[in-house]
Amino acid sequence: MLKKIEDTEFQPINQGYNTSFRPGRLSLGVVVPLENYSTSPVPIMARHVERVQLAEELGFSAVWLRDVPFNVPSFGDAGQLFDPFVYLGVLAAQTEQIALGAASIVLPLRHPAHVAKAAASIDVLSGGRLILGVASGDRPEEYPALNLSFEDRGECFRESFDYIKRMSEDAPAFENSYGTPYGGMDMLPKPTSGKIPMLITGGSQQDPDWIARNGEGWITYPRSIAAQEKIITGWRARVKAAGGPAKPAVQSLYIDLVDDPDATPQPIHLGFRLGVNHLRVYLKSLEEVGVNHVALNLRFNQADIETTLKRLADEILPDFTE
Repeated sequence: MLKKIEDTEFQPINQGYNTSFRPGRLSLGVVVPLENYSTSPVPIMARHVERVQLAEELGFSAVWLRDVPFNVPSFGDAGQLFDPFVYLGVLAAQTEQIALGAASIVLPLRHPAHVAKAAASIDVLSGGRLILGVASGDRPEEYPALNLSFEDRGECFRESFDYIKRMSEDAPAFENSYGTPYGGMDMLPKPTSGKIPMLITGGSQQDPDWIARNGEGWITYPRSIAAQEKIITGWRARVKAAGGPAKPAVQSLYIDLVDDPDATPQPIHLGFRLGVNHLRVYLKSLEEVGVNHVALNLRFNQADIETTLKRLADEILPDFTE
């Protein structure tokens, strides 16, 4: 039996953050597009808003969008096609409670003033439901397309991150490689709670202690339970050493949920083809080692998407809600 990791309380930030992340508990979200596009890098986005609304109605805590500016052949996934901030605006207007997550905005590819403005706008328009995952980017082809240096992305990430943080202040004045706001100028709107919850994805070319000090949480990738426990335990130790509040850990997971509830897990890209009973056990194990949220990706799911969402809601969600 795995020993359950106990967390102290997370710092309240906004509605999306507060409802998605609970100490010692795991919640479930979904990654768009909510469709099977296993044979092509490009989804058709069928009934995409309707399916997000269904996920909200069924009780999933968050919907996650990725930042994929180019359909890069070597990457093999065009994401949800639409610009994440434009799409988040649509979803803010078409949903009421579900957290709106970006996993993750590639900071070096955008000016931080634009990211800060868009993020605060989404947060206000949605009533405080934005969770902003950020990353340094892992597709080298995108950088020359924007006349940017792939090798400098780590430094650019830090500068962008700091700039976005400062934009939540009233009339901030500071010097930064991206610009120097001065003279009492201000950026509006301000986030609903005074700041945007920014979760850092992977290593983002940063020292692990910097990530522990600066992010409001950490987004990582699927691993074996033993490996994930070791990595999250180390990360939580760094967060504690930094002297701030406890912070949530998030991971993604591709699943192909089959009809047989007892089907044993078979590996697929960053996840499993499996039955609902083994999925429940796996998720409970993640909860016990300190994962606070899992974002389920149905790209390779062979069953009807609406049926799968309802099965997950009926047979899995009750085990992870109070």
